[in-house]
Amino acid sequence: QLTVRRLLIDLRQGFDRHWTGDAFTSAYYNALSFSFPVGEQFFIDSVRAGAAALPDTPEHATLKQLAREFVGQEATHRHLHSLYNAELERQGMVNHWGPRIERRLKQGREQYFQHSSRPYLHELAITAAFEHFTSVFGDQTLIDADSSGDWLRHAQEPLRTLWRWHAAEETEHKAVAFDLYVHLGGNQEWRMRWYRFVLFQFLADTVRQTMHNLWRDGTLFQPRTWLSATRFVFGRHGFIRRYWKPLWAYTRPDFHPNQCGTPEVAQRWLQRHADLWRVVSPSTHI
Repeated sequence: QLTVRRLLIDLRQGFDRHWTGDAFTSAYYNALSFSFPVGEQFFIDSVRAGAAALPDTPEHATLKQLAREFVGQEATHRHLHSLYNAELERQGMVNHWGPRIERRLKQGREQYFQHSSRPYLHELAITAAFEHFTSVFGDQTLIDADSSGDWLRHAQEPLRTLWRWHAAEETEHKAVAFDLYVHLGGNQEWRMRWYRFVLFQFLADTVRQTMHNLWRDGTLFQPRTWLSATRFVFGRHGFIRRYWKPLWAYTRPDFHPNQCGTPEVAQRWLQRHADLWRVVSPSTHI
């Protein structure tokens, strides 16, 4: 069972441009946020379509319920990141990533997905790949909370809470799209084709939007920005050291999302911060 939560924070008051205390990491997190409203709507649509294709039998009842709760969680993420992005745009940032995703989806559905007998399988494979990225990212965000390797240790509220909460819920529902894909007959070959495609696009888009954010911010060519970026990617607690093993694990034929991560860390964070959210029905309009 997944819990659908409404986060009790107010993004209407705005936040500092360098809310993490650092220009580069702020630009990086902001880049990710720009992708979420469009991306999470795609995840919602693909999981809904996959759940609808499952037979209405007792053995699939649990997965269908998880799919409804997945949609509820992703809807709250989409809503809050839309408010977050509106503030970024007010500050002068420009979202190129979201519209790029929309163009790719339109092209893919027109030229490829509609010619497949089961287009929802391809969309679920794409969603499962992205969900693996977000769960790995979320797991590391929570594991290192308040340590020297915590990228958010100097971050301002309410964004620090927003990212921790989002990370915790990503670790909770990381297997839903994957399990739907498997139950509906998805195979390893297409799972890996889409994973390689998504991996390349995700990393390239992250770099492009982060660089554009820094350019708009006026900090792209400052030496301290590049020093921060170098530590972020190659440092002791950097991106490569943290992520290459769990990202590579997805390529195993026997892989399952529950083999990765430490879900108990996410649950501890949610329990310790229960005053910051309240439970809502999966069908609650967000």
